Amino acid sequence: MTTEILVLLTIAMYFIVLFTISYFVSRKSDNAGFFSGNRKSPWYLVAFGTVGAAISGVTFISVPGMVMAQQFGFMQMVFGFFVGQMIIAFILIPLYYKMNLISIYGYLEQRFGMSSYKTGAWFFFVSKMLGAAVRLFVVCIVLQLFVFDHFPIPSYLSFTLNVIFTVLFVYLYTFKGGIKSVVWVDTFQTLCMFVAIGLTIYFVGQNLGLNAGNFGAFLGESGMTRIFFLDDASSFQFFWKQFLAGIALTVALNGLDQDMMQRALTCKNSKDSIKNLVVGISIQTFVNLLFLTLGVLLFSYLIANNMAIPERSDYVFPTVVQSISPFLLILFVIGLLATSYSSAGSALTALTTSFTIDVLQTPRKKSDAEVTVVRKKVHIAMAVCMAAVIFLIWLLNNDAVINTVFMVASYTYGPLLGLFMFGLIMKNKVHDKWVPVVAIAAPVIILILDLSLAGEGKMWAFWHERIIYIAGLTFIGLCFLIKKGEKAKKLG
Repeated sequence: MTTEILVLLTIAMYFIVLFTISYFVSRKSDNAGFFSGNRKSPWYLVAFGTVGAAISGVTFISVPGMVMAQQFGFMQMVFGFFVGQMIIAFILIPLYYKMNLISIYGYLEQRFGMSSYKTGAWFFFVSKMLGAAVRLFVVCIVLQLFVFDHFPIPSYLSFTLNVIFTVLFVYLYTFKGGIKSVVWVDTFQTLCMFVAIGLTIYFVGQNLGLNAGNFGAFLGESGMTRIFFLDDASSFQFFWKQFLAGIALTVALNGLDQDMMQRALTCKNSKDSIKNLVVGISIQTFVNLLFLTLGVLLFSYLIANNMAIPERSDYVFPTVVQSISPFLLILFVIGLLATSYSSAGSALTALTTSFTIDVLQTPRKKSDAEVTVVRKKVHIAMAVCMAAVIFLIWLLNNDAVINTVFMVASYTYGPLLGLFMFGLIMKNKVHDKWVPVVAIAAPVIILILDLSLAGEGKMWAFWHERIIYIAGLTFIGLCFLIKKGEKAKKLG
């Protein structure tokens, strides 16, 4: 059986299971079920399912490929993820539940005004569309490598078919049940991810002659497991850059992201939601360590077998599993699908929710039946837009995908982080109509500095901590918009 046939059969079987789960969960779903899961999701189910979405296909394929160049330095950022999730759990979640929010950007409307609300919604839209497209791009490049490159047609046509095929599946299993389907489907997908990564570590390790007795010593002797980098403050690997960026990125990408918060807000109450977040980040920390461990094994396998290390670090994982056995290839495809479609499905649902509620404000203007019609049209439009962005990324991308995701997030989530920080810390009202100007100016200023100061031979290496600078500039800009003598009312 050829590789492309094997991959396609694996995908077909995977989606039969996926659609079956989605069908039974979403049979009686309504708009409340699509947008908020009727606030009836068990917290432990949300916690486990969220792991797959938070990890995503980007982590699955990119983190193991980082190890040769960055060793275990990524864990510095992961420790920041943990702290950031605690901030979300104990500060933002109680506020969201007290305000009974469906879209979290409703906070900005109540705190600042309509211009701030629309600004937050549009920044989320751009951020999530780009982020989700980059994550699905991971699936597309692997399918292109294993399947679509074998089609006797030009590459741009085969990749177009690839993108249509990939996005169509995400649309089909989310179009009816929305977040209600996503919560249950993601539980299955996270389980698939754990099985795939665990068995891959076992079989690659076995191929290298490793067992429980010598595994730890092998990792220590590999020269690829250094975690802390404290010697060069200008380096992107410097601990405080990574750790603080991890905190800021988590608060922004999770706590200020309609996608991740839409899941958390499906829990019955704030206490259950907090338990979901604490348990979820604990599991995610362990999973990231597993991915880095796998990276050591993958590079060790390439070196031991005198194989060329792929130029793109994202190709390390698929290259190794394909060379070992068809069974490992199947595991890789299942794990990639599980993590990628988990994050993509919830992203498409969140984009539909935010655009329908925040941008179009349909529930304020139309009946429930009319909302359903608009929501379905928006869902199609979001899927088409996502496909177009994926194709654009394919034309432009030349970096490890996970770095692309975090770079995009730094610029687009930075203003959101600044807005929410100001709203929570300061008690003043602001001139709402000027908020969009500040939110756009902050990332533009940092982009100019990034281009002029950073890079090889220049004085500073910007990394993912740029989100902190952008949030800080947004905060400072809002201070200039304060209405003297006017205090904001207490929310929640």
